[in-house]
Amino acid sequence: MLNKPSGPTSARCLTAIKRLGQKKIGHAGTLDPLASGVLLVLLGQATKLSGHLMSGGGKVYNGVLRLGQTTDTWDIEGQVTAEAPWQHISEDDVRREVTAWLQLTEQPVPSYSAAKHEGQPLYKLARKGLDAPQKTKFMEISQADVLEISLPLVRFRVACSSGTYIRSLAHSLGMRLGCGAVLTELTREYSHPFGLDVARDPADFTADPTLLPGCVIPVADALPHWPRVDLTPEEAARVRNGMAVSCRTPQADAAPGDELAFLMDQGQALALAKREITPAGPCWAVMRGLWN
Repeated sequence: MLNKPSGPTSARCLTAIKRLGQKKIGHAGTLDPLASGVLLVLLGQATKLSGHLMSGGGKVYNGVLRLGQTTDTWDIEGQVTAEAPWQHISEDDVRREVTAWLQLTEQPVPSYSAAKHEGQPLYKLARKGLDAPQKTKFMEISQADVLEISLPLVRFRVACSSGTYIRSLAHSLGMRLGCGAVLTELTREYSHPFGLDVARDPADFTADPTLLPGCVIPVADALPHWPRVDLTPEEAARVRNGMAVSCRTPQADAAPGDELAFLMDQGQALALAKREITPAGPCWAVMRGLWN
């Protein structure tokens, strides 16, 4: 778990760990260069969890937006495209519009983002001056609080579903207020199931490479809401051959959301599995093996 500083890209922040000899490495939940905070780093077989980590669990952000300005990237690092007076905006206006985030169910995707159109990232098309259709995506805001107002600056905290663009929230607020708004600071405080309390600065590993082993979290702990199914030696052998193993409890007894599980071999995650119904009864079918 890294505490990404503001400035470098998410990929660049992995450099310190790559230099320690990690050949297979990735991250889940990219942060923009402007943003700081929790960045989930995946090592070895854990890179296979990326899609599941990004699709499930919420995130919490602490940010600052500035009224009176619009940029092409919707944050302070972009080119200014418009400026407008903000002095007529009241604190009550701001609080009302931040609270309105709770009612949003979809948002526009920023033109400068890693979302793709016909296989090309939108930011590459935007940098070339090429137009792409405006994309929208579904999202959910479960918390939206104003922490401090010192107009034209507003500090806020939001809890949201994975993949939410906080730049888009700032931009939409500015549009509704009629004066524009850009994101100027952003910190990810939590990315399910981890917070800043377990995140380390990338520079820590450069200063002391021996820190890494003690910071590695077991694969199964990355998705704590997934059930763990302990296998017998015979079942573990079947799984390594890509074969399904029988569920020990009837399908009717499965708790809601228990269709996915970690298959465990002597306390170690062996595979990602999905519950399926077969002529022989419910079984765990291997989705991704986690063995070397």
